[in-house]
Order: sequence, then C-alpha cells, then structure tokens
Amino acid sequence: MRRGWIAGAAMVPLVVLLAACGSKSETAQYGSDPRLPARETGLLPTIAVAGPTGWDGQKPTVPAGFRVEAIATGLKMPRQMLVLPNGDILVAEGAGKSAPALRPKDIVAGFIKARGKSKVEGGNRITLLRDADGDGRYELRTTFISGLNAPYGLAFFNGSLFVANQDALLRFAYVEGQTQITTPGAKVADLPAQINHHWTKSLALSPDGAKAYVGIGSNSNITERGMAAELDRAMVWEIDTATGAHRPFATGLRNPSALAIDPGSGQLWAAVNERDELGPDLVPDYVTAVRPGAFYGWPYSYWGQHVDPRVHPGDPKKVAAALRPDYSLGSHVAPLGLAFAAPALGANFAQGLFVGEHGSWNRKALSGYKVVFVPLAGGKPSGAPVDFLSGFLDADGKARGRPVGVTVDPRGAVIVADDLSQTVWRVTPLSPPSAPAALAKPPPAG
Repeated sequence: MRRGWIAGAAMVPLVVLLAACGSKSETAQYGSDPRLPARETGLLPTIAVAGPTGWDGQKPTVPAGFRVEAIATGLKMPRQMLVLPNGDILVAEGAGKSAPALRPKDIVAGFIKARGKSKVEGGNRITLLRDADGDGRYELRTTFISGLNAPYGLAFFNGSLFVANQDALLRFAYVEGQTQITTPGAKVADLPAQINHHWTKSLALSPDGAKAYVGIGSNSNITERGMAAELDRAMVWEIDTATGAHRPFATGLRNPSALAIDPGSGQLWAAVNERDELGPDLVPDYVTAVRPGAFYGWPYSYWGQHVDPRVHPGDPKKVAAALRPDYSLGSHVAPLGLAFAAPALGANFAQGLFVGEHGSWNRKALSGYKVVFVPLAGGKPSGAPVDFLSGFLDADGKARGRPVGVTVDPRGAVIVADDLSQTVWRVTPLSPPSAPAALAKPPPAG
C-alpha cells in the first residue's frame, strides 16, 4: 500500500505524479487576462499537500516596516474574524462535515488533503479578544457565543451582530463592551445545508445594514452529484435583514468563500475558489466585484466563455452570458479571506485588497499558503499582487500554518486567522503613517 509514495509534502501515488510530469510549469496567472493553458484530465488529479510542521518559535514574514505577533493561540479552527467598533476582535471557530465521497478518486484526494489539515475539532463558537489598554497585547479572551453550528461569516451593524452558521443566518443583539452573549440568536434565514460539500457561508452587509450577502458554495467540483443537489448553490444570496426574504444576487460562483464591502463605494467583492481536476494551471481562483444579476460561469464555463466539457448537458446560452472575473490570483491558491485596506497601514497598503490564500492541493508545485495584497486604483485592481504575510511553508515544503480569514482594523492592523496552527496573527506598522487615518471607526460591514 505504501509503494510509490514520496516523503515530504503529502503526495499521491507515483502513477499520478508521472502523469503530471508533462504539465506546464506554474505560469504568471495574475491580473485581468491570465494565461490559460490547455486542459489536462486523467484517471486521478495531480495532488500535493504540504504536511504540517508547526511554527516552532518562528513567525510569518512581513514587509519591511511591519511587525507580526500572535495574539491568540490554541484556538479551535479559527476561520473568519470581525473587528467591533470598540476594537474587540471576534473569531469564528468551526468546521463543517465533509460530504461523502462519490468516486474512488474522491477517496484518494480526501485522504491526501486530510494530511494537510489540523486534527483539531471546530469549536462551534465565537471567541472575543480584547486589548483594553491598546498596547497590542490582547489580555482578555472569552467565549463570546457558544453552541453554534460551524460559524463562519461575521458582520455588524448598529447594535446587531450577524453570524452565518453553515445552515442559518442568525442575528444577536449586542451592547458595546459586553464580553458574552448567552441569549440565543434570532434566525434571519435558513441557508442551504443539504450535503454541504462546501459548508462555509461567507457574509457581508450592505452599508445601510438592510441587506445581508451570503456566499454559498457548490455541492460538488463540477456537478458530480447532479444539478438537483446544486439548487440555490454556487451563488451569492441577498437577504433582507428585516424579513429574511432572499433572492439570488449573482450566480455561477463555484465557491464564494469570502465577501467584503468596499467602504468607499459600497460595492460588494468576493474571493472565489474555482473548479479542480483540469490541471495544475487551471482554473484560476479570483477576486471580483460582484455585479447584481451577473452569471460567472460555473459549472458550464470558466473565466468567461471557456467551456468545461465535463458538464452534461451543456448550456451555450449560459456560456455566452458568463461574465469574466476582475482579477485572477492564480490556480488553486484557495482564497478564503478578503478585506479592504485602510490608510492607517501606510501609503503602500492604503488602497487595495488583502487576500488570505489557504493553499493548493491540485498541483505538484504548491501555490498560495500566504496573504497577498492586490492594489486598487479607482476601485479596480491595478497591479501585481504583493506578498504581505508569507513564510507559511518552510524550506522543506511543509506547512507551519495556513491562512484563512483576513480582516483590517482601520486604526492600523491586519488580522489573519491560521487554522492549521490555531493562531490569530496581528500585523502592524512599526511606526504610524505620516498622515492620520481618515477612518475613526471600522466600517459597518465587517
């Protein structure tokens, strides 16, 4: 059973690696017009996952002029986070159940991918971190809400805290400064939870708090479970926070695993995990402004009108209508975190998006495993991504950690959840920017 396995990063049997030897090396796939090579298909997908090794006293790498500190360790699957108006940080800790395997290659892929994950069970809770004196040390840590069901997305508006469990959107009344909520949340709306191949439910609020946007991933890679299993999935829902009524806001988004609102324009953005098993350089994951009523291709096509021949029957009309995303991050980087920058981070990181890349499994050369910064100009991506928090892979290709959610404290910090080492990292400038930050309070939409 062990023959043909390679030590180091967790690899698939040798036959799979041999099938990948002819594939193209990693190409520059950043930006609005990424290079898309020919599709590659086979009996089994190329698989390589970085086995965990731990930080062992090390820290991630940050740009010159910044420092990074661990402000919480020993968590239970930290995912997404939220900075409250008083500066407290909320951390959603949870893990949904994986969908059952359908094919032999699903069993193989699941076994290998599991070797790159933490064995820690999800906490099904929200933890509060507080730095009361502003010295950068979060001396208070409490269980803020317990008894949740794989919580993921968090958002706040005008005394209401919204939590996206894997099966429902909840609202909790919040009083500034409180350290625990024991009253059960009021259900705003049920969320699709059948099978839950992609269980995470990302969340953002409109600037006026009237609409909640929930990202709901597909129930398969490419409709292996049939289209009936994809009802209300692979899309962003718009939910009326007063009534719970919902409608599809944008569709064809395979797994919109992170959402964020531009605090200047109110535009909704998403980080999307695209499909697998078409080769190491297909299909690019991306970030995009989410247009109301738009269709982004899944499952029929990718990156606009590139047809995926694995889908039967196809839909030429859908393909013709598919909108190209705004910005490719590269293939299989697995973006799970998204946050807008703030002036307090300094001129180089004042306008743009921070993206947490959890890291690849469907390529031999590992990609992702870092937080990148995508510059914006006029509300649009305007350059190559910059490594902001890296060093999650050691020299041997093993993973010290894996970034998930990213949030920004407008007073001058980037907060990153690491669900492999069960850590929350805080990145801050070594000195304040020359001009004071324009924002005195965090934006309302989390």
